[in-house]
Amino acid sequence: MTFAHPFVLLLLAVPALMLWAIPNRGWGLVLPFDHRPHARRRWIAWLLGAFECAPALLLAGAILILAGPQTMQTPRNARELTNIQFCLDVSGSMGAEDRYEMATEAIRRFVDSREGDAFGLTLFGSYQIRWTPLTTDLDAIRNGLPFADPRRQPIHMGGTRIGSALRFCRDNMIAESEPGDRLVILVSDGASSDLGGGQESDIADELQAAGITVYHIHVANTPVPSEVEEIARRTGGEAFQASDPASLRQVFTHIDRMRPASFRAVGKVPMDFFTPFALACLGCLAWHVIGLFGLRYTPW
Repeated sequence: MTFAHPFVLLLLAVPALMLWAIPNRGWGLVLPFDHRPHARRRWIAWLLGAFECAPALLLAGAILILAGPQTMQTPRNARELTNIQFCLDVSGSMGAEDRYEMATEAIRRFVDSREGDAFGLTLFGSYQIRWTPLTTDLDAIRNGLPFADPRRQPIHMGGTRIGSALRFCRDNMIAESEPGDRLVILVSDGASSDLGGGQESDIADELQAAGITVYHIHVANTPVPSEVEEIARRTGGEAFQASDPASLRQVFTHIDRMRPASFRAVGKVPMDFFTPFALACLGCLAWHVIGLFGLRYTPW
C-alpha cells in the first residue's frame, strides 16, 4: 500500500501525542471521597482509557484518509474510446422546415447518451469548417451547435459538397483521433454536387483504408442519394431517411445499439483504498458516542 500524499502522514504526530498524554496525565479535581479507600477495579480503568483513546484514533484515521491510501488493483473495466465526428450540412436548404433544429436536438441527445466518447463537429456546404476538434468535453459540442445555424452562414456556404466534406473529415480523423473506433455521422438533406462518375467509390476506399465507418442520415422527404448510400454501405455503415423528430431519434438509437461502448481489460494501476480506513473511523466514532453516555472520565 502507498499514499498519494505521504507528507500528510507527518500529522500523525498529533494523535500520537494525544495517546501518550492519556495514561500520563495528572489527577483531576480531588474531592473528599477520593481520600477514602476504594476497591481496585483495574478493568474499569482499562475500559475508560479505551474510551478516552477514541478521539485520537478517529483523528489518526482521518489523517490516513487525507494522505490518500492506494493499492495496486485491476479496474473492473476500461472503456475504449470511440471517435465520432458529426458532418453536418449547413447549406441553405437545411434551414427549411426546422430541419436544422430537428437534427441538432437529436445530436444533443446522442452526445448525452455516449458519455466517455470523443466527438468532433464539421460543418459543410460548398466548403468545410472545422467547428470543433475531437474532444471528450461534450459541452464543446452542445454549446457549438446553436452558432452553426444555416440561416447565419455566408452565401458561399449555400451549396452541398458531401464528397469534399467526407474527405475533410477523413483527414481530421487521421490527425486527431485516439486509438479506437472511428465513426462519421453525416447529416444532410440533399444530393451532392461532387459525387458521381466513380467518385463515391474512391472516397469509400479512402475512408475504409482509414478505418472510418460512415452513417448517413437524410433529413428530407426526398430519396437518399444513391452515391452516399453506396459510401455508407462500403465502409460498413448504413444510410437512413428521417424526416421527423421521432424517426431521427430512432436512427440515433439504432446507431448507438450497433456501436455500443466497448471495454477492455487493463493492467494493474494504483487505485484509492479508503474503505478499511473509513470503516475504522466509523467504528471509533461509534465507540466514542457510546462513551459519551457515561463511560468516560469526569473531572473528579
